[in-house]
Amino acid sequence: MLHGLAVCPDLDTVTYTLAGAVDPETGWGRSGETFTAMEELDRFGAPTWFRLGDRDLATHLYRTGRLGEGATLSEVAGEIAAAWGVRSRLVPMTDDPVHTMIELVDGGEVDFQEYFVHRRHAVAVRAVRFAGIEASRPAPGVLDTLCSAELVVVAPSNPVVSIGPILAVPGVEAVLARRRDAVVAVSPIIAGEALKGPAGRLLVELGGESSVVGVARLLAHVAGTLVVDEADAGLASDVESAGLRCVVAPAVMSTSELAAELASVVLASPGGRR
Repeated sequence: MLHGLAVCPDLDTVTYTLAGAVDPETGWGRSGETFTAMEELDRFGAPTWFRLGDRDLATHLYRTGRLGEGATLSEVAGEIAAAWGVRSRLVPMTDDPVHTMIELVDGGEVDFQEYFVHRRHAVAVRAVRFAGIEASRPAPGVLDTLCSAELVVVAPSNPVVSIGPILAVPGVEAVLARRRDAVVAVSPIIAGEALKGPAGRLLVELGGESSVVGVARLLAHVAGTLVVDEADAGLASDVESAGLRCVVAPAVMSTSELAAELASVVLASPGGRR
């Protein structure tokens, strides 16, 4: 919640991207955005470190109102996607409230957006927990889709705070573990570093390794194949020693053409050959 609004950055980023409306410079938020509302909130001394654009605010207002009427997050996600003409089915991991909480080395615990946006993920982390995860249930369609999909792709996102909470929803990890031969992951770590965000540092701070091998060790129980960038070709045998097939391919999606080529590689990988 922010300013009394239910904000779902990941769902909205996927929706805007599929609709062709995402800000091409940031990769999130709306293109052509303005921030008049934030400027007015700043007048009152309200926190504005999480910048909600004027166009984006309409999405959050609609979502908050529908949730207040008793709709589920899944239902609202579908309504928003349909309004944008998105044909893909977007499903949140759960309709239940789950909050990613970050325990800091210098003391205290903050929510993820406080850590990621306000503190610019520049503080050392001791632990990560997902508040409410034990009582959560997969959203309608999540387990059925994971069971029936020809291929499950684990995107190159932060394995701790992006992939981690999805796997922690009761039932999800078990389904993927049973189907791991049909699961292909793409490493978010290239040449020992994350292209953006704190993934590499978090892996190290939590006792892991900022490398494709560190990613492989985290995901080996749920994925049968890991796609790594050409920069990490020399670590392919180590990835396979961790228990995954390793596919080497250009993995930096700096253009839509390169992203499409990577998608083709994923579909043609051992897990994608059905």
